[in-house]
Amino acid sequence: MGSKKIIGLMSGTSVDGIDAALVEIHGSGLETEIKLLAFVNYNFPLGMREEILSLCNPETAGVDRICKWNFIIGEEFAKAAIAVAEEANVAIDQVDLIGSHGQTIYHDPRPDTGPASTLQIGAGGVIAEKTGVTTISNFRIRDMAAGGQGAPLVPYVDFLLFRYSKENRILQNIGGIGNYTLIPANGKMEEIEAVDTGPGNMVIDGVVNHLSEGQLPYDRDGNWACQGQVDEELVFQLLAHPYFSIRPPKTTGREMFGLEYVEKVLRMAQERDLNKYDLTATVTALTARSIARCYNDFVLPRYPIHRVLVSGGGSYNPVLMEMLQQELLQISVESIEEIGWSSDAKEAIAFAVLANETLVGNPSNVSQVTGAKKSVILGDITPGDNFADLVYRRFCR
Repeated sequence: MGSKKIIGLMSGTSVDGIDAALVEIHGSGLETEIKLLAFVNYNFPLGMREEILSLCNPETAGVDRICKWNFIIGEEFAKAAIAVAEEANVAIDQVDLIGSHGQTIYHDPRPDTGPASTLQIGAGGVIAEKTGVTTISNFRIRDMAAGGQGAPLVPYVDFLLFRYSKENRILQNIGGIGNYTLIPANGKMEEIEAVDTGPGNMVIDGVVNHLSEGQLPYDRDGNWACQGQVDEELVFQLLAHPYFSIRPPKTTGREMFGLEYVEKVLRMAQERDLNKYDLTATVTALTARSIARCYNDFVLPRYPIHRVLVSGGGSYNPVLMEMLQQELLQISVESIEEIGWSSDAKEAIAFAVLANETLVGNPSNVSQVTGAKKSVILGDITPGDNFADLVYRRFCR
């Protein structure tokens, strides 16, 4: 099909807006080459973040509200797609494909009863209708139907774009949840490993938002954490959470480390008479140490790690980055910007690449990472106004 212009859309567990990346992609699979044309972080309208977070809570979500917001969020994702095309001075009808992760409101990979399940809202049909562009969405469902946990999915893209013959690398994302991809030097797809390490920014954001009475959504530049002292005993207690000792494959989200968990942390801090700065420093340390613990337990006994490349919002928190470096003294910890990539855009780019793989018929889950029984083609394809042209280019030229 030659080169394709593809938009990737992503809103993560932090619910801090829609990341939209427009990329030009040549090839597929191991021959994938990409060029970032534009990136925007599209902010949700005022009050929408709170509405979405209420949908993540079974006590405040209802089937009628989920149904309605599936369409509302779809329209916002469509607006984000149009905005990034405009940023690149590319007409939306010149875009070949949209890959939309959607907004996760519930993810249950280890249910006590019934099948594993997940739900991302932001209807692909709405995006396709509002933009006219064929849209691929619901990437996680097929992997879970094949026995996987539906996450993490980005490791496939990490391997395509960041494999390197001379060093063992970890690609560490610190979004709402932390997750890493291990890529051994000169390794094969079957050798990569990935896992959710635990809370990334989610608990830090929740604590700061509560203690600032809603005035601050996160600890910008680590301003609160840098003024506090880490409560070592509280970190020790928090690291006793059973998730941290579960062996991979494993995945987690807001269901485990969301509002209920933050409220528990706040109660523990109150009992220990911690001020806002000390508590913020403490939960920042929790993120750094949970990441390092995951490496120490599951990676370093088998692989020496040469470099950790960090992306996501956490890479902009200098206190968190310094704490992580202190935990990993023998390993270089760097932002992914230091090798010429955009930390903000990385996951949106990933869903553009995954959409491309789906379009050409390539499986793109990594079964040893998700726990799926086999590799599968991901996503639901919703034809847009350009679908006939896509089919012609794919099969008739």
